[in-house]
This record gives sequence, C-alpha cells and structure tokens, in this order.
Amino acid sequence: MKRISHWIDGKVVAGTSGRTGPVFDPARGEQTAEVDLATVAEVDAAVQAAKAAFPAWRATSLSKRAEIMFRLRELLDANRKEIASMLTAEHGKVLSDALGEVARGIENVEFACGVPHLLKGGFSEQAATGVDVYSIRQPLGVVAGITPFNFPAMVPMWMFANALACGNTFVLKPSEKDPSVPMFLAELLHNAGVPDGCFNVVQGDKEAVDAILEHPDIAAVSFVGSTPIAKYIYETGTANSKRVQALGGAKNHMLVLADADLDMAADAAVSAAYGSAGERCMAISVVMAAESIADDLVAKIAERIPNINVGPGSDAASEMGPLITAEHRDKVAGYVDAAPGEGAKVVVDGREGAQSDGFFLNPSLIDGVRPGMRCYDDEIFGPVLSVMRISGYQEGVDMINASPYANGTALFTRDGGAARQFQFDIQVGMVGINVPIPVPVSYYSFGGWKSSLFGDTHMYGPEGINFYTRGKVVTSRWPDPSTSSVDLGFPQNR
Repeated sequence: MKRISHWIDGKVVAGTSGRTGPVFDPARGEQTAEVDLATVAEVDAAVQAAKAAFPAWRATSLSKRAEIMFRLRELLDANRKEIASMLTAEHGKVLSDALGEVARGIENVEFACGVPHLLKGGFSEQAATGVDVYSIRQPLGVVAGITPFNFPAMVPMWMFANALACGNTFVLKPSEKDPSVPMFLAELLHNAGVPDGCFNVVQGDKEAVDAILEHPDIAAVSFVGSTPIAKYIYETGTANSKRVQALGGAKNHMLVLADADLDMAADAAVSAAYGSAGERCMAISVVMAAESIADDLVAKIAERIPNINVGPGSDAASEMGPLITAEHRDKVAGYVDAAPGEGAKVVVDGREGAQSDGFFLNPSLIDGVRPGMRCYDDEIFGPVLSVMRISGYQEGVDMINASPYANGTALFTRDGGAARQFQFDIQVGMVGINVPIPVPVSYYSFGGWKSSLFGDTHMYGPEGINFYTRGKVVTSRWPDPSTSSVDLGFPQNR
C-alpha cells in the first residue's frame, strides 16, 4: 500500500513512530494509502532544519525571493491538473471544484510575488535636526501552519506564500486525511528554488500539533479549522509566547429580502450550500427568507436539487462528490434525522437514494428552522441547507448578529439602500451583496469575527504580510564628532 511520509530539509523522510493513519478514496470508500504520524522528535527535526535555513533565507534579496515565487507560480500553473486530480482522489471534491481551489491558491502566490513592494517601509527625513527616522519590517523566523482537510492545496498557499516571501522558514502540518497534495507542493517549492530546510512538511495528529504549539523555536502559528480546535490552538500557542492566527468555524447566513430576484437567489443558495458537498467554511448553511417570498423560494430551491449530479469527483459529469469520511457522512446525516423531532420540516432528504459505494450523502433541505435546533446552532459542514422564515430586514440582521459565528454572510436584494445599510449593520467579517460566497481576492484578507477568528489578524493579503513580519523603527544621525556632548535630558524633536 502507498505510504506517505514527511518532507524535511529538502527530501522525503520516512516516519519512525510506527504510527500511521489511513487515507481513503471517499468516492469508493476504500483505503488507498497510509500516512506516517510524526513524533515530537520528528517535528523537532523539521523545526531544526527550518531554524538552520533561516539566516541564509532571511539574507536572500527581495528580488531573488520574488523570482522564486514567480517560478513557483509557473510550476503550479503547469501542474494544476495533476494537483486537482490528487485533491479529488483523497478529498472527493469534483475536478472543477478542485481546479478552482488550485486557482485561488495560485492567486496568493501571485500576491506574494510583489513582496519587494509589500515590504517597503516609511522614511522621514529631518525628523529632528540632523536626524532621520525610518521603519522596516523583518521576518519572524520559523513559522508553522496547521491546515484542514477541505482545502489541502489552497489553505497552505494562503500561509506559506507570504511567509516565505517575507523571509521566514516554514513547517506545515497538513490534515492527515488528504496528505498527498502538501507533499507535492513541497516538491514544487524545491524545484522552484526554495533552499532545503526553508519548507518542511510533518504529517501527524494531535501529537504533532501539540509539539508545534509548544516548540520554543517556532515564532508563529497559523491555523484553519473548527472553532473548538481554533480556540485550543490560540490559547495553547499564545501561552507558549507565539503569535497566533486561528480561523474557526462558521454558520453563514444568506438573507433574501422580498424584492430579490428569486431565481438568482435560489441558484446562489444551491451553489453555495452544496458545492464541495458543503465542506467549506464559507458555505451558506442558512437561508433567511422574508415570509412573503419564503414559500416560493423554498420551492425554487427544492426543484433545483434533483438536477444536481452527485457522483465520483473524477467523473466530469459530477457536480458534487462524497464527504471526506464515513464517520463525517453519518454525523451530517444525523442532523437531517433529528430535524423533524425538533419541529422542522425536511423538504428534501439527502439520505434517500444516496450511493452506497463511498461516503455519499445527497443534498438535503430543511424548512422551518429556528435557533435552538441542532441543525441551526451547529456547524454541520455538509450538504444540508436550512431555511429560516423571518419578518424582514431587521429580524434577519438581528438573528445574524446574534450568532456566535461571524465568518461570512450574504444579502440578496435589488435595493441599494438596504444593501449599504446591511454592510454597515452586520457584525460579520466577510460580506457579500448578491454574492453568496464572498471570499476576498488575494490582495485583501480573509477572516471572520467573534468565534470564527482567534487572534488579531486575518489570513493572507496585507494582514498576512503583517502577521509574518514585525516592525522596527530606526532613528539615525550622522553628526560631526566635534558637536557631540553629554545631555541627560529627555530627547527632543527639535
């Protein structure tokens, strides 16, 4: 059986722990590989390789680092189909979705190509007589990323592109459920000219995560995953004096006002709820429909669901693939099973007619959902769309703002005034106006509010550059030695 190991100091390194995890093809429900699970010592080996590589990489010119990023971008572009096929084989998402993931990851590498501009500081001449003051940003050292199963290509690129471009060295701990793509990315980084030790991959589970969080030579940790784990990552990492950005879970609402184009809203709801089998932190999981149009909107969503082609991601005709594991599929199905007992109505039951081979669950639609129901309160992370009926704009805004999650939200309306008021009123980090999945482009930054984010900075973009660097202010003077004298007073800017 195929064995997937670590990438340390520029080469594949077989694990020595004796512990492995299974890797499945979700479309067939069959194990296709086993992945080594790192020990504390193996994590330390990766960190030491990164630490040793840091001085030379930090001293590498900005133009050289940018050149390597440009070369990486070309290699990613040339291999995007192969990366997408690997994503489909281990995650299960359809090829078109996998290609979209790769494309959005490449955008972040393209942003990092501009690092000479992004790291420009400020300069003030003659701040005081004969004194100049200027600011610079410098890398942190060894930084780490802990990434989720649902985007094993894109999310690592959110992190390492900016981190490396800024002069840091990197240790990646990807999900053990789909570990092949991160190893392939390591090869491409190596081929692009990233020196040995600058980028390392350690496969593993909680033992590896804790080793990263507690390691004294790691300066910062980036994380994307569920809210309970994000909270744990943040609290443990900061307790060990690390800079931490930890992105957590979501319960994204789509508010549909009475004046909205209902066909467009229904198309958007279906696309955003069931794409990638709902395994997206930006998926729409709750549609809030104004009561006057709720029946029509539910009917339009329901009539679209049977047209979704559910099947293996490798089949070009498939629009939605399986879930990542059998356990997760069963957990998601449990929300559908429990909904009637809580007072909701299952309009479309995704358990019916689901393929028995693989970890498939068809799209589900639940109407009459209210707070207090598990299908509303929990992040389901699967192809289940809930509909809540509301009186209008204000109730919708109040309900969204009451949610403990605040990752993304969307408003569908023809009213420009309502749209502008919505972006002003709503307490959510990423907002779409007639856009159901408002993932920011690479030159902005990604992240939510409240329990969807732990830490002070969002991911990638300008905030990513700030996260992976720290500021320094230099005050300089080149006086005539003959003018030097002792002055015990507080420095004056005159």
